[in-house]
Amino acid sequence: MKRYLISFLVLFFSCTRSGIEVDRSSVLEKPKSDSLPFLIILGTVQDGGSPHSGCTKPCCKDLFLNPDQSHKIISLGLVDPQSRQTWLFDASPDLPIQLKQLTSQLGEEKNAVPAGIFLTHAHIGHYTGLMYLGREAMNAKEVNVYALPKMKIFLENNGPWSQLVSLKNITIQPIEADVKISLTNNLNVTAFLVPHRDEYSETAGFSIQGPHKKILFIPDIDKWSKWNKNIIEEIRKVDYAFIDGTFYSGEEINNRNIAEIPHPFVIESMALFKNLSTSEKNKIYFIHFNHTNPLLYLKSNEAKQVLERGFKIATKGSVFEL
Repeated sequence: MKRYLISFLVLFFSCTRSGIEVDRSSVLEKPKSDSLPFLIILGTVQDGGSPHSGCTKPCCKDLFLNPDQSHKIISLGLVDPQSRQTWLFDASPDLPIQLKQLTSQLGEEKNAVPAGIFLTHAHIGHYTGLMYLGREAMNAKEVNVYALPKMKIFLENNGPWSQLVSLKNITIQPIEADVKISLTNNLNVTAFLVPHRDEYSETAGFSIQGPHKKILFIPDIDKWSKWNKNIIEEIRKVDYAFIDGTFYSGEEINNRNIAEIPHPFVIESMALFKNLSTSEKNKIYFIHFNHTNPLLYLKSNEAKQVLERGFKIATKGSVFEL
């Protein structure tokens, strides 16, 4: 018995040293109200996932053998208990488990698909989960997919996505930037454009308005200075802001040309927001973490610095009532 205890302690502390934390994937928060709509975080990782294909760095090395199930690719779920409906923001490659976790919030197995899926843009972590709606997988029927004009054209004219349209696995609902969409009597969604690498589509952010609170969602942007809006002013308009935290700093990606993959570093964003009040800083949740980003681990020194400065770090399973 003593030998097994020692082996367990060795494994536990070695995992802690390598950055692997306790699996939080099954820990989903419960909303306090049975009637208010709420947002649930289904994933926080950048498109390539964690562990990341081809990565031999310490950030991924142990995760290939001991995956952290809290490391799911970015996606948000919206749940309205009154209308018994759910919506998804971005269709990640982790869609099967995320869809199950979303629709199970209503406790109804028959609602295997959401009432709609909102897409931000055509980068692999944000739309390729649509493949699981096709006939090779669940063969869904006319799932509403909300897309801006270029994203709509991309899906309709490029396989295999065009097959989803022709077989009526999905029905594309065209949306326009800065035009409010009423999902229910107490839920509204508005898309807006942000500057990003738009190889195949434009890039959207979303505001989600509930009966009491409002959310800002910007998982990808090149730099805050390139946007035609003031991010500080936009944060002041909402109750929660889930914003691009892809890279903590440039040091973690010194093997890549950052000009090809621009994002606002977390350290840059914190400097930009340093004069905000504590209550304003508390609204800000960094999300969309690259596999190299130490904020994936709340025990890291970098994560502690972010929290000590008054900002928040998005974690899988967290719930926010609207």
